[in-house]
Order: sequence, then C-alpha cells, then structure tokens
Amino acid sequence: MNTFRPDRARVAHELAATVRLALPLVAAQLAAIGSNVIDALLSGHYSTHVLGAVAVGANVWSLAIVSGIGLMMAVPPSVAQLDGAGRRHAIGPVFRQALWLALIAGTVLWFAARHASPLFAWIGVAPDLREDVAAFLGAISWGAPALTCYFTLRGLSEGLSLTRPSMFFSLGGLVLLVPLGYVFMYGKLGLPPQGARGCGMATALVLWLELIAFAIYVLRHRNYRGLGLLDHFEGPDWRRIGELLHVGVPMAVSLLAEAGLFVAVALGISRLGDEVVASHQVALNVASLFFMIPLGLAMAITVRVGNAVGRGDARGVRYAGFCGIGLSLVTQLVSAAVMFGLPHWIAGLYTHEAKVVDLAAQLLLLAGVFQFSDGIQVASNGALRGLKDTRVPMAITLFAYWVVGMPTGWWLAFHQGLGARGMWMGLIAGLSVSAVMLFTRFWLSAWRQRWVKTTQPDDPHMTAPVQAGTLPIDP
Repeated sequence: MNTFRPDRARVAHELAATVRLALPLVAAQLAAIGSNVIDALLSGHYSTHVLGAVAVGANVWSLAIVSGIGLMMAVPPSVAQLDGAGRRHAIGPVFRQALWLALIAGTVLWFAARHASPLFAWIGVAPDLREDVAAFLGAISWGAPALTCYFTLRGLSEGLSLTRPSMFFSLGGLVLLVPLGYVFMYGKLGLPPQGARGCGMATALVLWLELIAFAIYVLRHRNYRGLGLLDHFEGPDWRRIGELLHVGVPMAVSLLAEAGLFVAVALGISRLGDEVVASHQVALNVASLFFMIPLGLAMAITVRVGNAVGRGDARGVRYAGFCGIGLSLVTQLVSAAVMFGLPHWIAGLYTHEAKVVDLAAQLLLLAGVFQFSDGIQVASNGALRGLKDTRVPMAITLFAYWVVGMPTGWWLAFHQGLGARGMWMGLIAGLSVSAVMLFTRFWLSAWRQRWVKTTQPDDPHMTAPVQAGTLPIDP
C-alpha cells in the first residue's frame, strides 16, 4: 500500500467541490423539514384535533417516505459512477429501469398507506383520532408514485453533480404548499373544508406538481442532453432492477432502522407525561434541523466518491470520502457549540413553560454530545454509498441502533430512573457505535480496494473493485 500524503491543493479543491454540491442539497432537506412545519401550523390553527391527526399521520407517512427514498438512493451512485467513467450514454437505460422501480415502489407505498389502519391500535393512536388519521393517509397516499419518481429525477440530477434543481423544486413545492394547504383544509374557492384529509390532498398535489416541473426541466435543459433518457421505451428489465434493489434495499432498511429508533424513543417517552413529551419534541426538532446539514453533505459525498470510483481513481475516493467526513465534523462542531452555549434560549423559542424549557435544555446538551457521532456516521454512510457498499452498513446500523442504542436507552430510562435523558443517552450510545463502525468500514474499503474503470459499453456494472496492489493506478 502506497503512503498517502495529502496534497493541500487537492484537499482544498475537494472541499470546495463538496460544499458546492452540498449547499443546494442542504437547502432541499431544510425545505422538506419546512413542509412539516407548514402542515403543523395550518392544522394547528384549524383545531387541536386536526393537529393531532396530522401529526400522527405524518409520522406513519414518514416511514413510507423513508422506504421510497431509501430505494431510490441507489440512483445517485449508479449515475455518478457512469458519469465518472465517461459512459454517459449508459445512463439512459439505468434511468428508465429506475423509473420502473419507482412506479412499482410507489404503488406498493400507495397501497400500504391506504391500509395502515390496523397499525393504529398497536402504536397507541387515540380512538377519536383514527378516522382523521386514516383520511389523511388515504389522501396523501396518492402522492406516493410521484414521490418515488421525483426522487428518481433527483437521483439522476445529483448523480450528474447537478444539485441546484433539487433545491429549486423543493423550495418551490414548499411555497405552493401554503396556499394549497389553506384552500383544501379550510375550504376555499368553493371547496368544502377538509381538515386532515385536505392536508393530505395538498401534499399529494404538491408532490405531483414537483414531479411534473422537474421532468419538464430535465427533458428540456441542455445539461441532460445526450443522455438518451427517453430514446427508447423498454419494459422492466428485472436484472437491472435487481441490481438497483441490491443497492437500494439495504439503504431503505438502514433508514427505516434509524427512523424506527426515533419513533420507538418517542413512544417510550410518551409514557412519562405531557411535559416530558413536549421537552423531547422541542429537542428533537432542533436536532433534526441541524441534522439536515450533515445529511446534505453526505449526499454530496456519495456523488464525489461515486464519481471517483467511475474514473478508477483510488486516491480520489480517499480524498472525497475523508475530506467530506472532515467537513461534516466541522459543521457538527458549530452545531454542538450552539447547543452547548444556548440550550435554554433555544428551548425558550418553543415554549414559555419553565419545566419544559429546563428539561428540553438538558436534552439539547445531550444532543450536542451526539452531534459528532451523528456527523461521522451519516458522512461515512454517504461515502460507502458512493462505493455502492450498502449491505454491511445496513447490518451495522441495525446492530448499533437496535442492539446497542434502544436497549441501552430503555434500561437507563426505565430501570435506572433517568427518564427522557436515559433514552437520549441510548441515542448517543447507538450513534457512537454506528459512527465508529461505519468510519472503520470506509477506512478499510478506501485502502484495501482499488477501482478499475470499466470500458465495456454493454457491461451493466460500472466499476469493479479489485484487491489492493493488483494495479498501480495511484498517481
């Protein structure tokens, strides 16, 4: 193995390229958070009952979103590797098969959301909320195919290192959601008031409008010419779809494992009383907001690493991965400093109840602790996605969250009497184990493997990892 001596100029170039890619993605993720805020504001002013129904329905819907996004996250590294290998002509067939996968996944999610009622009693939904929760999910389910197809277009664009469209269309959808949500929920322009159902209808319509606008943009803009996206029409190629599933299913499982952990934590904390639940929600909202920054960086890291793999550039893989992880640590240092320095002030923005503010401030201090492990784990996972390494990271995620994090949090919360703080300490434990294992996985992969640029035009595999030392491809 050659000694790796970082080149300052190349490090600076990599950092700048990652930031350029990541900023629009961070904005797009913040827009997604903003849609939840808009739904909460509109439904909260409608009635407390509708707010409760929308909150529960949104949590159930989030599991569908995570599943769909996880599957379609196979697209960016696939496109990035082809683009890096100079095989742009091969992107069209991959894109068309990804669309078939998106339509199938969207249909499954549509069906699942419309038949989620049996879960309500199991997760403890209040009986008086169940009808409106079902109405919300029934309406928003119509947006499921649009959601998966939209993320296929996003994956295509981001894989080509074109991330601004993701930002523009996400922000555009956020702007449209305000008037549409108001019209459908409150019954304007001659429509009857729809309450929770209206909120779901507005979100589904926005998803379709975002998809249509993004599709028109991709088909007409010069940046996507020459890709042959719709040159041919072919039916599902189950071999190619299987290759996408090979990458996407583990990512979907990993995201579900993380989302499920936070849902389980929220359900556990709900046993501790209204004030504790409110404090948890405040701290979680703040932590989720700050998490959008390393998440956007992780998406950019995926593209940078995938592009280097496509070029057969082993050193480029290391620069892209380690620079991205280092950049994520810097952003998390800022996030942690804010949480450590201003916990009571931040909590006071959400509520004036002293007990809630005090406990939320304590939880924010714990959130500040796990900023570093959270940043490392999400950035390392992004780098591994660029290598299309998703199965082992899935196993790591399941182990860290559900074998370490959740049992630790439950034991500290309910057997050691630490309450919500104990559950958050469990989050710290799970995220820390995940961070160490995922970073180690990328470190070993970056040094033990090299990537050979694939030149066969009919080879569906973009690149092939080979054992280190077989080819002197390091510059």
